[in-house]
Amino acid sequence: MSKVLVIGCGAVASVAIQKIAQNHEVFKEMIIASRTQSKCEDFAKKLNGPNIKVLSEHVDADHVENVVKLIEKYHPDIVVNVALPYQNIPIMEACIQTKTHYLDTACAEVKEKAGFEYGTQWIYHERFKKAGVMALLGSGFDPGVTSVFSMYAKKHYFDTIDTIDILDANGGDHGYPFATNFNPEINIREITLPGRYYEQGSWKVVPALSEKHVYELDGIGPKDMYLMYHEEIESLAKFIPEVKRIRFFMSFGESYLMHLRALQNVGMTSVKPINFKGQQIAPIEFLRAVLPEPASLGPRTKGKTNIGCIVSGTKHGEKKTYYVYNMCDHEAAYRETGSQAIAYTTGVPAMIGAALVVQGIWHGAGVFNMEEFDPDPFMDMLNKWGLPWNENFNPVLVD
Repeated sequence: MSKVLVIGCGAVASVAIQKIAQNHEVFKEMIIASRTQSKCEDFAKKLNGPNIKVLSEHVDADHVENVVKLIEKYHPDIVVNVALPYQNIPIMEACIQTKTHYLDTACAEVKEKAGFEYGTQWIYHERFKKAGVMALLGSGFDPGVTSVFSMYAKKHYFDTIDTIDILDANGGDHGYPFATNFNPEINIREITLPGRYYEQGSWKVVPALSEKHVYELDGIGPKDMYLMYHEEIESLAKFIPEVKRIRFFMSFGESYLMHLRALQNVGMTSVKPINFKGQQIAPIEFLRAVLPEPASLGPRTKGKTNIGCIVSGTKHGEKKTYYVYNMCDHEAAYRETGSQAIAYTTGVPAMIGAALVVQGIWHGAGVFNMEEFDPDPFMDMLNKWGLPWNENFNPVLVD
């Protein structure tokens, strides 16, 4: 039985917190900490009981010393970072200093520059190794589950993988003309970057949202899918060295893209601070403040998500294609956790990854990605904890 410190209390964190509380066979105590302690207190009151002890704390995780003090107060077995990607590095530093296991759901970013890559976290491998603890990176859905899906395909169905296409489609409708399903600042920064994919050992770059395919997806029908960069392309290329091409596609509707282009045209998506009435503020930070809070979308959103991987390659010399995916219902996710499916599909894998680490099922000292471990225990837990997956051989999905 283990003790976990959860940093963050937004939409994704709320799902991870509730799933940790449900898994009382593994977790006996949970400390929830964020800048807004009142949110943490609400969960502590709701979830504290005979199966798990739940406490709340305040922390500004931008500063290493604050996280160190919190870890030293409670001595958790693992820190689950479901805060903002800006805070990955200070939380990792605190875990090294206190010799505590670490887990996050997305790649580190910095406020001053749009972009992200695993290199900023992989450089901590030797320090985690010396401390004798593990940092597990990207235990969300994409990255996370999509990485595990790919390794499951490699283990069970392929001798050699040639291509991987990751498809992230949202068939949900929240009724707003424009809103983001997770943190608006992070979401828009990612979408407006140039598209990048991996092919024949190098990176190919295309203008943002310039390459589109239409995919016919189970449960949600045809979706316009746009090529984007996503961090699991980097880790998959590293851990499946024979792969020839990896791409990532995400669905966007016309209304969303129309609003996004208008915001870009007037400079509202910029990460560069401007002087406004004597204060420095990045336009995207202001935009985040006026858009609907992602956590508020839960009761409004209907429909399903469909996220998965199309993998092609060879087995015993024969060419084959394999498709593995999960569908998650927004309304069902909300009934269970009070959050829509985007938060649900990220929060559940955070709990699963933490459980595998603290039980020693996934183990090692250093910085690791999901691709480096046996996918089977994770795949089994997806079915158990609310994200059942489906598989299809030789699918025909694209226009």
